[in-house]
Order: sequence, then structure tokens, then C-alpha cells
Amino acid sequence: MSGKGRGSVLKFGCALALAVVLLDQACNFYVLHVIGLTEGAQIAILPFLDVSFVWNHGISYGLFQQHSEWGRWILVAGALAAVIFIALWLTRTKSLLVGSALGLIGGGALGNALDRAIYGAVIDFLHLHGGAIPWLDFPYSFNLADAAISLGVVLLIIESIVAKEERLEESGETR
Repeated sequence: MSGKGRGSVLKFGCALALAVVLLDQACNFYVLHVIGLTEGAQIAILPFLDVSFVWNHGISYGLFQQHSEWGRWILVAGALAAVIFIALWLTRTKSLLVGSALGLIGGGALGNALDRAIYGAVIDFLHLHGGAIPWLDFPYSFNLADAAISLGVVLLIIESIVAKEERLEESGETR
């Protein structure tokens, strides 16, 4: 899937990243300062979704928990390095789908890095679960930045499948 050109894809990806960061930080502010949710508290929203605030001192799925200042700043530096890599990739793509994916991933990574820099940990507050079906319960919470990163990864996977199919069609090969 091609976009209009690198310039417009770059602008769109950057605008999407900025929107993710702003929305993520606004949600965090709302959870902490408007609702005033305390750690471990839970508010049922839907039969399968709760707002349930926890501090995540690790990365995805709570891996690599870091409770020291060194660990915190190493995770911030890692996220910023990822954002730089994503920004460089974004400057080189002409695909609007890839640009969108990179904007989502970069914005999510930057949002989580800001959480760590400001609060010392990432604010996770969304909990999907299976309701009355206990084996569908996910043992972790996430935030808007995490959701943006996940959606961006799904878009990259879709793009790679579509691009492979297009290459196969162009070469006349079949599966």
C-alpha cells in the first residue's frame, strides 16, 4: 500500500505519534488526578473491561521490573533509542500503512517513556478480562500507549503480508 510520498507520510506519522502521546498523557492525568484512582482500585466499565490502576516498573507484560533509578532511566533510554530508530524508519517509508504503524508505535513508546520520566513507572489502567469466564482473564493491565504499540505492530504485520502478496503477483509466482 503506497502513500502519496515520503513527505506526506512523514507528516502523518509524526502527527499520529503526537496524537498518541497527547491522548495517552491526558488519559493518565484523568486516571490519576480527575478520578483519583488509587493503586489496585477497580472500576467496572463493561462486562469485559475495568479501569484498574497499577504502576508498571517493567516493560510489556510487566517483564524486567526495574525498581531502581538506574533501571528506570535505562528503560527510558531504551524507549528513546527505539523512538529514534522508528523516526529514521519513518523518514524512509512511502507507505501510508507503514507510516501509520510507525506513528502509533513511536507515539506509544514516547508516551511510556514520559510516564517513566515523570512518575518513575508506567501508568497501566485498562484491564480486559473474560467476565464470568475465568480462563479468559488476562493477568496484566495496559494503557493507551501500549494499545497504540500493539495496533502498530498489527499494521506492520498486515503490511508485510500485503507487500509479500503484491510481490508474488508481480513476479507471477503462486504460493
